[in-house]
Amino acid sequence: MFSTTAYEGKLSCTVLRGGKGSNAFFLPDYASCERVFQPKLDGQPIVILSNNDGCVIARSNEAKLLQVAMGAPYFKIERYVKQEGIAVFSSNYALYGDLSNRVMQVLSGFAPQIEVYSIDECFLDFTGLNQDLTAYAGQICQTVKQWTGIPISIGIAPTKTLAKLANRLAKKGYSAHGP
Repeated sequence: MFSTTAYEGKLSCTVLRGGKGSNAFFLPDYASCERVFQPKLDGQPIVILSNNDGCVIARSNEAKLLQVAMGAPYFKIERYVKQEGIAVFSSNYALYGDLSNRVMQVLSGFAPQIEVYSIDECFLDFTGLNQDLTAYAGQICQTVKQWTGIPISIGIAPTKTLAKLANRLAKKGYSAHGP
């Protein structure tokens, strides 16, 4: 069984019940990092390009709706991007790393153990927490957004693999009753 909670239409978490322990998996995105310093971009489509602006490495949900493909060579989509008013950014790994560190620091206050998996992924061990994990994840999402400006998705499940799957569902806005 799983359930989803959404906050402000952006922050979401999915809880898959079962097992002794629970693992939470979070995922921000590079487009959100750009929006922290340019709030006017909220709601606008954004793409992030690889080193030397070769290809698309990250897309906002709005850019995904415009069917901008991950990995698309920029020179092939440049005209379309300009036509659709998509904001384009060169990758800024120093910024993403700094904001990732800030998010990880906030998250570390919510669980006894945290395992940083990559710049934009980590696992929180909720083993032994006797509370409503859906509400707790919502609280985590709200706190991270308030303290860092970064919206995150959280998937909670008895294993890391299922937590990652739950996060994917949360990011897409799924619940036990469908989207």
